[in-house]
Amino acid sequence: MNPADLGLPVDVPSTALFTDHYELTMLQAALANGTADRRSVFEVFTRRLPEGRRYGVVAGTGRVLDAVENFRFDAAVLEFLRERAVVDMRTLDWLASYRFSGDIWGYPEGEVYFPGSPILRVEGSFAECVLLETVILSILNHDSAIAAAASRMASAAGGRPLIEMGARRTHELAAVAASRAAYVGGFTSTSDLAAGFRYGIPTVGTSAHAFTLVHDTERDAFQAQVASLGSGTTLLVDTYDVAEAVRTAVEVAGTGLGAVRIDSGDLLLVAHRVRQQLDELGATGTRIVVTSDLDEYAIASLAAAPVDAYGVGTQLVTGSGHPTCSMVYKLVARATSADPKAPLVPVAKKSTGGKTSIGGRKWAARRTDAEGVAEAEVVGTGAVPAALADAQLLVQLVKAGEVVAREPLEAARARHREACAGLPLSATQLSRGEPVIPTEYA
Repeated sequence: MNPADLGLPVDVPSTALFTDHYELTMLQAALANGTADRRSVFEVFTRRLPEGRRYGVVAGTGRVLDAVENFRFDAAVLEFLRERAVVDMRTLDWLASYRFSGDIWGYPEGEVYFPGSPILRVEGSFAECVLLETVILSILNHDSAIAAAASRMASAAGGRPLIEMGARRTHELAAVAASRAAYVGGFTSTSDLAAGFRYGIPTVGTSAHAFTLVHDTERDAFQAQVASLGSGTTLLVDTYDVAEAVRTAVEVAGTGLGAVRIDSGDLLLVAHRVRQQLDELGATGTRIVVTSDLDEYAIASLAAAPVDAYGVGTQLVTGSGHPTCSMVYKLVARATSADPKAPLVPVAKKSTGGKTSIGGRKWAARRTDAEGVAEAEVVGTGAVPAALADAQLLVQLVKAGEVVAREPLEAARARHREACAGLPLSATQLSRGEPVIPTEYA
């Protein structure tokens, strides 16, 4: 849910300066020599997955659509560019009326991807497409990295709820985007109220150690929290002595205590001891929530522990060791002239050093076996083989400058579950390995 859906005022700033200086200097030179109006095709892809990842997750598509809509050079932005002499007056005049009027196709949000997958395809004049490079990459690289980490954590959790709680570990605006991406990747709630406000993600939270420490005794703190939030609250039990805290918590809240949270120590051992103690005290329905610098490996190690939910912060919002997906935005085809009827020709970077690319406007499809399990990501140019016609992955997101595929966040979340279910079982392995399916070029 967006703030506007609640009838609240929304300040929508221009996204035009979320770009690199050289995008505008390229524009200026292209306007001067007549190549600015050449029809062009740019594609977003990654040459490889982060080390150890078996698949990638497309996230941030909805934010990309918002950024494209709001990519406007208003008076303040134009004045900034003029004062800094970033571009000449002719270019400033052109920017003043900039509106993206082309088409964008892409993998729908929540879908998985592999090396070479044309995750996003942007088509229009060279001038209008080249300006969008930086903002598109900044969104997709960040959000997809977080969603991939979240997906691995969700797989390791085996259906147990995951709480995103990394706002204090990253930039305040990145925290909101990270919460959104984590929700797409399988997390169930967030501690970040801005994310709840902007995107409708369920928010949760009760108390920190400071709340216990500000009271004279732990019992006083628990009594105050239960009086305020009810017996269904979650009490933090590792400020002093865990066993004593659990005993006090049940005495204060009764056997209907909602949950206890453990934030330190040997979580596997402590969780077993706390579960046994809760059961002996009659609080058999009280849940156990664990936090404390968890990642997918720590979550997997707790699979046999009596844990009911996990709270994850630092490792999630930093991509669990891979904070970017190394996606690039490359020109893959362009017209031979500015004539609207001029044919498109493939273009590609051919330099050495592992940074080559494949030219041509591409399609992508996922081939499956007889049981419907993915066996290859097929990428090609030209006509799509009849056998893959119904397995194509790209959908139109923007048509003639108008967004045509905006959807609720829940749709992306559900799509991701479905996409993961269609992968080979080895996709869930946390051990290092190659992409779970190969990329084939047709």
